[in-house]
Amino acid sequence: MDNKNQKQNGFTYTYSAKEQAELKRIRDKYTSPTEDEDKMARLRRLDASVTNTAQAVALVFGITGVLILGFGMSLILTDFAEILGFGETMEMVIGIPVGVVGGILASLAYPIYNAIVKAKRKKLAPEIIRLTDELMK
Repeated sequence: MDNKNQKQNGFTYTYSAKEQAELKRIRDKYTSPTEDEDKMARLRRLDASVTNTAQAVALVFGITGVLILGFGMSLILTDFAEILGFGETMEMVIGIPVGVVGGILASLAYPIYNAIVKAKRKKLAPEIIRLTDELMK
């Protein structure tokens, strides 16, 4: 119905402030942003990309390392090695090195995170400085 028909039928509806804010937020997604808003969004995206990449890589290393460590521990502490056909005497010989490798991978997660963050910050610093200079004017 158009506005004219709504008034003739006596139908009117107003949205609450909360609904108005939601409507504005949805509408803003579909309208073209101003140049400053676009720069600010790019700045936020660049800043977030520094830690997001590092977190993903560190999580992969950490989780993989912990799983390998757990596999090594299960070889030693359970009958899993016998089920795999290693025999009772080989469970320690195989389980300890596997567990050590897993522990090393898990312990490398944080240094890898720091190295990636440092490298990404160094790479993105000129662009971030340029954008902040433009926005601070």
